[in-house]
Amino acid sequence: MEAFLLGAVIDGPAFLRLDLLFRLILAAVLGGVVGLEREVSGKPAGLRTNILICVGATLLTELSVALAGPGDEASADQTRIAAQIVSGIGFLGAGTIIQARGSVVGLTTAATLWVVAAIGMAVGARAYVEAVGTTVLVIVVLILLGRIEGHFIQQRRETVLRVMLDPEPGSLRRVEELLTGAGLTVETLEAEKRAGAVVAFLAVTGPRRTQKRVVRELAQLAEVRKVTRLPRGS
Repeated sequence: MEAFLLGAVIDGPAFLRLDLLFRLILAAVLGGVVGLEREVSGKPAGLRTNILICVGATLLTELSVALAGPGDEASADQTRIAAQIVSGIGFLGAGTIIQARGSVVGLTTAATLWVVAAIGMAVGARAYVEAVGTTVLVIVVLILLGRIEGHFIQQRRETVLRVMLDPEPGSLRRVEELLTGAGLTVETLEAEKRAGAVVAFLAVTGPRRTQKRVVRELAQLAEVRKVTRLPRGS
């Protein structure tokens, strides 16, 4: 029975196949719109990834409807297949999340993949208005709200500075005074002697532009050998 229904979708009349082709193309366009923004932003899951996820979710949803057939039990079968799509995207999204230096990076990309799969499922369920509306909303969130968020976050951007100093008394204190004098909040995370030098890790909070300027000023101090910026989060 399932093979018969699946064959009816694949080998059915030409207008049915064209209808399916239209949905797959629409899914590719919607997934591509979101993927293009991710590609421009330099994220690991870009244009092709989002297109493939959206098209795949559409096709799986289409096949789930065909395989389930009519009747009350069909709804349960369709729901079961849809749940498997969501689970599969969860594993794929987990692969885009990176943990480094106590920060978690890639959550937005993982969430985007999850929403793109939902858009593809909506197209496969013939909910075109909902799919297009969700795509527009996702783009607004990623672009517009991303800029607003970046404007406010950069005022409280936290960076870890790795500073290598000459082992002279008061050298670390002078570095801290330079940072606080520039209006930055400073917290000394760690300081230790290594091979005739003092290596200090300082958590600095403040506008990114000010941080870059202060790093250049630190590099000009006589007691400072090297300064390295280690971003905490993205």
